[in-house]
Amino acid sequence: MLTVFFMENFINKFQDYLLLEKNYSQHTVTAYVNDISFFQIFLLSEYDDDNLLAINYSQIRSWIVSLSDNGISNASINRKISSLKSFYKFLLKTKQLSSSPLLKHKALKSPKKIQIPFSEKEVDMVLHQILYKEGFEGMRDKLIIDLFYTTGIRRTELIHLKTTNFDLSNHTIKVLGKRNKERIIPILPIIVEQATKYLVERSRIQELKDEGYFFQMLNGDKLNDSFVYRLINYYFSNVSEKVKKSPHILRHTFATHLLNNGADINSVKELLGHSSLASTQVYTHNSLAELQKVYNSAHPRNKE
Repeated sequence: MLTVFFMENFINKFQDYLLLEKNYSQHTVTAYVNDISFFQIFLLSEYDDDNLLAINYSQIRSWIVSLSDNGISNASINRKISSLKSFYKFLLKTKQLSSSPLLKHKALKSPKKIQIPFSEKEVDMVLHQILYKEGFEGMRDKLIIDLFYTTGIRRTELIHLKTTNFDLSNHTIKVLGKRNKERIIPILPIIVEQATKYLVERSRIQELKDEGYFFQMLNGDKLNDSFVYRLINYYFSNVSEKVKKSPHILRHTFATHLLNNGADINSVKELLGHSSLASTQVYTHNSLAELQKVYNSAHPRNKE
């Protein structure tokens, strides 16, 4: 049996590989390592051996059954197995193994979650009918919402925006996306106007750092994921009955509204920072519904 230290050494190298070579976020890497650790615990409990280099697919299948019996969804199980797949690909790459025990594995079927975007009316109500706080915090909150809606950036991309990422004279922002991939996104004149006023107000707050992040808390701290989620949920709860109200739904709304109004899907793909068109196509079901509505009301044959 391999020593615990020897096995941990492989996992630590895998972690470095994901961070340094694959440029995965720390959050993603932590999730991968946790999945592998939970699998090790299962192996030790069921087989009295946590040697990840000497397992077979039947052991993995037993883990899958165990997860399912404990109420874990197929989507969550698939994510955990995806972590294992990545680990075994790494072991193949580093020549620790000659074949992967997951070679013939097929992902479990799981129902596709339909993300329901906000309507144009709901977004308009949040931006024009809700009363925001006076001063810095109100200006910041409204700009965050408007930036999400007009650029489609991800939550983590917005949080990490620096003042130097904004080129207000050229109406663009530079965004650092997944795997450190940069993209330039155009911003509307209304955003330039809001950002200019926000920066003036921001300069009056002594706790804020001139060279820090563009969006900050009143005490100068960087925004965090939960704060941004709560912000979007709070404002949209005033106008929407939808179950999910999050930054990702605003990103989804951005893409859907562009497609509904005739934008080319490849252009939307570039704006969102997707590496493949397949990722963007998940947003088309709403635009197709809009298209069908127009088609049904306009085609002569539907009036017979």
